[in-house]
Amino acid sequence: MKSLATLAGTFFYVGYLRPFPGTWGSAAALPAAYALTLLGGPWLVAFGALAAFLIGWWATAVMIEGQDNHDPSEVVIDEVAGQWIALLPVLIGASHAGLDALALWPGWLVAFVGFRVFDILKPGLVGWADRRGDALGVMLDDIIAGVAAALAVGLAAFIWHGLLM
Repeated sequence: MKSLATLAGTFFYVGYLRPFPGTWGSAAALPAAYALTLLGGPWLVAFGALAAFLIGWWATAVMIEGQDNHDPSEVVIDEVAGQWIALLPVLIGASHAGLDALALWPGWLVAFVGFRVFDILKPGLVGWADRRGDALGVMLDDIIAGVAAALAVGLAAFIWHGLLM
């Protein structure tokens, strides 16, 4: 059970890459999101984010059981779930426009950088969730960071397409 939790929690051991395992986890989420998009569109990515959240909550709880560290750096499934949420506006926009998702590459960049900024700085609700000190908090802070980054993606798209073009 612990080995399965480790496989899931580290997103197939990506969490053991150094330095900056959270950034590696977010980076690994990008090609996985693209593959999910090709298989089932943005809705499969949304479902994947929900599944990653639920599986990650379980895996994190198993991995931290009996440990003082409530948020080990090798747990990156939370970054995957949050990064997929951050990408949803880009993926939905590409789908509605009938474009390949990679055609909106600037949105991917905004989603990646935005998510990492919110995840690292932990402003407001992101920090509140992180301070919970439990497996739910580990997952929830990245979900909130993903929502914040998704809003930043939408704002960037509005500025670029609505005001500058």
